[in-house]
This record gives sequence, structure tokens and C-alpha cells, in this order.
Amino acid sequence: MLYKFKSKVTGDLIMLEPNGRRMLQIIGKEPGPRGIIQVPEMAAAMAALEHAIAEDEAQRQAEAEESRREGHELQTQEAITLRHRAMPFIDMLRRCEQAAADIVWGV
Repeated sequence: MLYKFKSKVTGDLIMLEPNGRRMLQIIGKEPGPRGIIQVPEMAAAMAALEHAIAEDEAQRQAEAEESRREGHELQTQEAITLRHRAMPFIDMLRRCEQAAADIVWGV
């Protein structure tokens, strides 16, 4: 399944089901097949995503420090982080909030 987030002021944002579900859970929305994010909810949604990104980055930093202390080699391959996945969604939320346009999915 895919999540396809739509609004009248941005292009569609398509996410694989696990990533879309995670975004919706972070912002406190039911990750069902249909839904809406209304303009008054957008500021809190952006704040929740930014807070989750900060926590994710702090956890990654702590894990890297622990690996260094234990003498493990760090992998040079970069993972796709929550920041990478969430920034397009945050951008969509910001633009929709400014234009007073709701975001829907599954419709």
C-alpha cells in the first residue's frame, strides 16, 4: 500500500506504507486508508515531526558514540534517516498552512 498525500497547493507526496504510517503516528493521526490534516493541526504536526527528528538524531549520535567506545568500526554507508523521510512532508505542511489548504490522503 502507498500513502498519497494531496493538497490544492502542492504536488502529491507519495510514501510507502511503513513510512506514511510512521509520519501519521508521529503527528497523532490514525494511519488509516483515508484521512485529513486540517490547517489548524499543521503547526502541531510540524512541531511533532521536528521533535521526532531531533530524538532520532540524538539516538543515532548516542549509538555512534557507544560503538566508538566499544572499538567497533563505524559503517560508512549512510542510512536514510527520519529527517530525509520527513522533510518533504514538513515542507508540504508548511506550504499548506501558509495557503490555508488541508491535506488529504486516500480520497
